[in-house]
Amino acid sequence: MAEWLVEEGIGEDRAILVENGRVIAARLVWPGRLQAGEVADAVLLSRRAGFSRGTVRFDSGEEALVDGLPPAASEGARQRVVVTRAAMAETGRLKLAQARISDDAPRAAPALAAALRFEGYPVRTVRRFPNDPWPDILADAFDGVVHFEGGSLVVTPTPAMTLIDIDGALPPRALALAAVPAIAEAVGTFDLAGSIGIDFPSLERKDDRRTVDEALATALDHWPHQRTAMNGFGFVQLVARLERPSIPHRVRAAPAAAAARLLLRQAEAVTEAGALLLTTHPAVRTAMQDGWLVELGRRSGRQIRWHENRDLALLSGFAQAVPL
Repeated sequence: MAEWLVEEGIGEDRAILVENGRVIAARLVWPGRLQAGEVADAVLLSRRAGFSRGTVRFDSGEEALVDGLPPAASEGARQRVVVTRAAMAETGRLKLAQARISDDAPRAAPALAAALRFEGYPVRTVRRFPNDPWPDILADAFDGVVHFEGGSLVVTPTPAMTLIDIDGALPPRALALAAVPAIAEAVGTFDLAGSIGIDFPSLERKDDRRTVDEALATALDHWPHQRTAMNGFGFVQLVARLERPSIPHRVRAAPAAAAARLLLRQAEAVTEAGALLLTTHPAVRTAMQDGWLVELGRRSGRQIRWHENRDLALLSGFAQAVPL
């Protein structure tokens, strides 16, 4: 049976869903902002007369769009709301979190392990993932390229939807069918949701398009979603409930911060005696929050030193033990 493994890291919690030794899904949470499931009182900043939607501000200062406002709700009054979707950072703008009116008692958003237990799979918190797949998951999320036998996928978050483009040298029907398992894997390991557009090779024959549709339906039968049939241009749209940014969406919106968290993860794994030397690109050093370094010192019990190297790629930083 599949099992979620959770790492409670510095600046992030991460999880992988493992079945028969294979990673079939992943999850990444960065604390500090509104998350789905949080219930709190927030000030109604604005609403349009006659409409049930408006904008609220939480005590943290973060704002969210709210739906379901009662007619009597007035600007400046506090409203009990539940967060239904986290904010989504995009090029040039930030999509506010979304919320709706609620009668529930105030509560924090569930921690990652608790949220995963609610989904029904066993959950186990570990210090380190076995056969550690996380660096590869993060690297693939950064560049968005997923290779499969005969071709590759390019996964690109956009403001409208996540696009999956398929490329390869196989004949169109064979390429489309070969891409299906890779698409199902990318949906899981990248934690994709919302609107997803897949650009398959164009297939002239209706029965070929139907064959690909059936293969895609089988590959994604474990994942709650709706799906269009492939059109004559090879385009398929998937729609699934969206509660948080996907992993590619999150790391591409803040690449240096994502690399900083990965470096902290590497530093936690150093076992040799001595001080910790973190070697990284200056942008990663700038993105490193003071509180994260305090926590690294607490967890490791070590002095922390830095070496900045502009020639390193963001994800190429490394941690090592050096003499005190």
